[in-house]
Amino acid sequence: MAKNLQSKIPKSDTLYIYDSNTTATSTFVQEVGSTTEGKGGPVEIAANPREVAEKATTIHLALPSPTHVTSVFDSILSSPLPQSSSPNTQRLFIDHSTIDPSTSRHLAHTVSAISSGHFVDAPMSGGVVGATAGTLTFMLGCPPSSALVDRVTTTLLHMGTRVFHLGAPGAGLAGKLANNYLLAISNIATAEAMNLGLKLGLDAEKLGELINSSSGRCWSSEVNNPVPGVSQGAPAERGYEGGFGVGLMRKDLRLAMEAARDAGARVELGERAGEVYERVEREEGVKDFSVVYKWLGGKT
Repeated sequence: MAKNLQSKIPKSDTLYIYDSNTTATSTFVQEVGSTTEGKGGPVEIAANPREVAEKATTIHLALPSPTHVTSVFDSILSSPLPQSSSPNTQRLFIDHSTIDPSTSRHLAHTVSAISSGHFVDAPMSGGVVGATAGTLTFMLGCPPSSALVDRVTTTLLHMGTRVFHLGAPGAGLAGKLANNYLLAISNIATAEAMNLGLKLGLDAEKLGELINSSSGRCWSSEVNNPVPGVSQGAPAERGYEGGFGVGLMRKDLRLAMEAARDAGARVELGERAGEVYERVEREEGVKDFSVVYKWLGGKT
């Protein structure tokens, strides 16, 4: 994501980055210098999130959990921020984290109440493949100001191809949780179906081609197929390394289940899916969530 963002911002802009993993930021700077020569603006490593917020007018965040997001904003808003470096432009915080909508709405209210700018939720879909290729889909929760929506959309399209404005703050996360609830279940179903077909003597590639030309087609079968040799570039091709971790899928499913309870929405499969992911994470470790197939005893 950051590489795509850096390559598309004007050369007069600076990209400030921060990560608690200092090796990651140093590696990023080295890679940008060697692979995007002549593209985008310069990159500077900030000492902490507060420094990023002080120096930038548009701030992107992507963190693992509600606790992490809240902690970062506690540090950013610990004291009044200085005036934006562009006096006529309010700061814009764009949070890509998958957290609960209520926490996100609270942060949006806090940022607005202390006149620190705008806060919008813009979780994404497309996985590591989409982030690398710049083909992510963003789900936007944002006040219905056409100018603000246009501003957010412009920066998001540096990293993706589609932006869905779903409504007020929190709406982007509502869409994300509904989508990831479906993803959690379809991933297990794809793994079970592929395992079933192979156990019945079918060829993996032919079965994958059949499913992806039929009514069973889904992202997990087409882009992230759990059987090696079916989806080029999928984590299954590299021992399920990288990709979207089982732990993150568990977290998103838990948030979706909590949101369902709060909304009074009946869901029947989520609890069992959560049990599956809990066992998969315990027995398979830190792997892409498609490793469910291997956990089921699928041939790899």
